[in-house]
Amino acid sequence: MFENVRADLRAHGNDWTAQGYWALLVYRFGRWRYRVRPAWLRKPFSLAYKVLYKLVQMATGIELPCEVQIGRNFVIDHFGGIVISGYARFGDNCRVRNGVVVGLKNVAEPCAPWIGDNVEIGAGAKLLGSIRIGNNVTVGANAVVITDVPDGALAVGVPAVVKLRAGQS
Repeated sequence: MFENVRADLRAHGNDWTAQGYWALLVYRFGRWRYRVRPAWLRKPFSLAYKVLYKLVQMATGIELPCEVQIGRNFVIDHFGGIVISGYARFGDNCRVRNGVVVGLKNVAEPCAPWIGDNVEIGAGAKLLGSIRIGNNVTVGANAVVITDVPDGALAVGVPAVVKLRAGQS
């Protein structure tokens, strides 16, 4: 846990006042508590996690449940209005900006996007449903992505249009 916490701090420019770092700190604690054995000993840590999660959610506007799988160097820029489903998965070196939603397309289908490595998600973007976002992808501001995005592409617009970058086929 502590190695991840130090890496998260470095990813946020060693700024311990960054609200995105706070959310990740509580996230890491929530993940760590699952390792506490026996279950009766884990209960106070679970209570502490739930209280901290709610406090961070109210203070920063970031919902990052500990069920989300995130890779290394995950950065939350510009806090506020960020909602990430517990079913989502993020690769390494991903950056999320304010107003982003990564979640369910409809409640009856509990599945969320799987996001590759080196993905930049612009302010206000919505990634919804059982989709896969490839590696080295940029999702433009306010894009609504409801289809898969291949490696190295750019997704922009409502609904998002996938554009291949120069050199992509």
